This record gives sequence, C-alpha cells and structure tokens, in this order.
Amino acid sequence: MTPEYLIHTAIAPALEMLPKMDSRAARTLLLAIAWQESGMAYRRQFKGPARGYWQFEQGGGVRGVLNHKASKPHILRVLGALDYSVEASAADCYAAIEHNDILAAAFARLLLWTDPAPLPEDADGAWSLYLRTWRPGKPHPGTWPAHYARALEVTK
Repeated sequence: MTPEYLIHTAIAPALEMLPKMDSRAARTLLLAIAWQESGMAYRRQFKGPARGYWQFEQGGGVRGVLNHKASKPHILRVLGALDYSVEASAADCYAAIEHNDILAAAFARLLLWTDPAPLPEDADGAWSLYLRTWRPGKPHPGTWPAHYARALEVTK
C-alpha cells in the first residue's frame, strides 16, 4: 500500500464522514501510525491479535472507540454509512476493520479524537499522542522520526 493510495482510498473517505476532523495534522498522524504499526503492508498482525493497517485489538482500540463518549456517536454514524449495523459489537467491528480500510481509518482517527489535547504538529508531540492513545506493548521510538517525516512529506 502506498501512502498516497491509503489517503485516497481510506483516510480521505473516512475523514469526510467525520465532522471537523480533517487536517494536515490528522492525515500526517494517520499515515505515521500506519507506518509505525504495520508498515502499511499488513492488515493482520504476525503472531498477534491486531487488525487493519492501524493494528487495532478488539478489547483495546475497537472497544475504546465504540464506548468512549467523544467517539461513540461518530463511529455509529460511520458504521451506518458503511452499511454495518449500528448495533455491531466490538467483535463485529474488529473482524470488519481487517478488510475495510475506510472503517479502520475512521477507528484510527476517532481513537486520536478521544485524547483531549489538540493534534500536535511535531514529531515529539505526535509520538506522545501515539503512546497515549495506542498504548503499544512494544513501542519502537527509533523508527518514529522517519515515519513521521515521511508522513509530513506526503501530506504537504
């Protein structure tokens, strides 16, 4: 998956469904996190439970977005717009994000939305937000600066 194609086919359509959530900072973060989590190459984690380019787990990010007061009404609208039941369970959404990149991008943007701080526009702030929201089990801080720089270049 190229970053340009991911923006065109998943990120932009997802952001169109989410009110006032599209910005360069949002697109940059979504690309950087996809590179960090899956290299934009894998929708299923090797030897792990995560799904989608943003590597969501059913009991973590999926359940969090479905239940958080800031994200729940938005993800319900996205689910309905994509012809999923608004009664979809975390298990249903978890299964869907492996194959529906728009839904996965919406979950990713909404997970960022649950953080009360404004979206950062620098690599260090973005790394802090990523750690707070994704809570990676094995973070790799050494790869983040390059991923973030590449994402900035693509979204300029």
